[in-house]
Amino acid sequence: MLVRLATGPASISELAEPFAMTLPAVSKHLRVLERAGLLRRERDGAYHRCHLEARPLEDAASFLARYRPFWERTLDELARYVERPQARGRR
Repeated sequence: MLVRLATGPASISELAEPFAMTLPAVSKHLRVLERAGLLRRERDGAYHRCHLEARPLEDAASFLARYRPFWERTLDELARYVERPQARGRR
């Protein structure tokens, strides 16, 4: 749903279209995204238009980017350890 909203605003029906879900189930998912700050709804009577709020995703990407070097280094060290000949003999 977020990928679809990244292309522009959409109605609930448009967001539900590719999924085998009921409209109430889609609405429940959208409420979760709204509470997470990732979605904003505009209401015009019964018609709801949903918009992506990308700022929280940008904040999350920034946070994860700070830890990327640590995890890459750690996983590289783990791979080297597992690939060592004496490590293979212990399996």
